[in-house]
Amino acid sequence: MSAQTTFLRRDPAEIEPWRETCGQVRSLIEEKDLAAGEVLEVEIDDARLHYHEKTDEFYYVIEGQGTMILDDETIELHRGVVVYIPRGIKHKAIGKLKVLTICIPRGVLGDVHELE
Repeated sequence: MSAQTTFLRRDPAEIEPWRETCGQVRSLIEEKDLAAGEVLEVEIDDARLHYHEKTDEFYYVIEGQGTMILDDETIELHRGVVVYIPRGIKHKAIGKLKVLTICIPRGVLGDVHELE
């Protein structure tokens, strides 16, 4: 995003996904966009336990259901649920889910520390 850019618009249908720690990821707002954070659309599939040292995350469940492990707790996930995950919390989602992940500050893809 340049000094002249006042907004960004991205269509997930126009972005090729790739495999990452949590599943298939599409970066809707990327680190290189220089926004305050990043926005990812993630199709959860065989996620691995991990944490972020410098990045907080918000998960919004778009569709599906499952559970999420957060340190030593397990919570239920279904459409419409929002979860805030502070940096340092070990986490992974289990189930067939599509989530919108908002990461603050930007740089989350370089801040993934897998534990499995």
